[in-house]
Amino acid sequence: MIRIIPALFVSHGSPMLVLTESPARDFLRGLGRAIGRPSAILVASAHWETRVPTLNAVARNATIHDFYGFPPALFAMRYEPPGASELARRAAGLLAAAGFETGIDPERGLDHGTWVPLSLMYPDADIPVLQVGIQPALDPAHHWRVGRALAPLRADNVLVMGSGSFTHDLSRLRRGVVDGAQPDDVVAFSDWFDTAIGDGRAADLLDYRERAPHAVRQHPTDEHLLPLYVALGAGGETVAAERLHCSAMYSSLRMDAYAFR
Repeated sequence: MIRIIPALFVSHGSPMLVLTESPARDFLRGLGRAIGRPSAILVASAHWETRVPTLNAVARNATIHDFYGFPPALFAMRYEPPGASELARRAAGLLAAAGFETGIDPERGLDHGTWVPLSLMYPDADIPVLQVGIQPALDPAHHWRVGRALAPLRADNVLVMGSGSFTHDLSRLRRGVVDGAQPDDVVAFSDWFDTAIGDGRAADLLDYRERAPHAVRQHPTDEHLLPLYVALGAGGETVAAERLHCSAMYSSLRMDAYAFR
């Protein structure tokens, strides 16, 4: 039997994750070996917002340093794997067949939502990578449908990955404390979400802003959780998930990761 690689959701955290010793960095360093080598990687990143689902189609990806105020060592980093233009066109075709208006961007490289985790997972930068943009004005159900449309790619050993943040309340970050105690509301939200995923409660997950405790505080805006729904949809019609990692950085930033099969 051919093993189909799972769809993944990873929390990419601060760009400093790539330089900061932490449980999340250790996890991502081992994740590539654990899941194996895909033929290509398609990432839905919280840091590429587009009007319609858009794929980047380039010969080689440039490194986008889409942040400021960090050490020079971070700006010196490059992660520039091959692009996947043919796969971008195929993915756009799958989305169009599912009823989505789509776009192709022939210039965009990789933002830190993609290159930070991938530089830890697959440091040789030799696997073709492309991104798909998220639509922050649209709801989790839209992004779940995007994932469903892209799911056939997994049969060809393409890793479909959402990269965001399990919680994203930046107002309470304790930047000098990598592994500090988590506020009770962060724990309550994360526990609710993990239970809903584990129980396969798709309706609750899609309506998380109304049903999850402290949802609006953990995600003042949706964009860092929307990639999870792309991965969830790419995993299959029903929710079949495994939590791969659970930790927090800077007190309020949860770094959980999931596999959807």
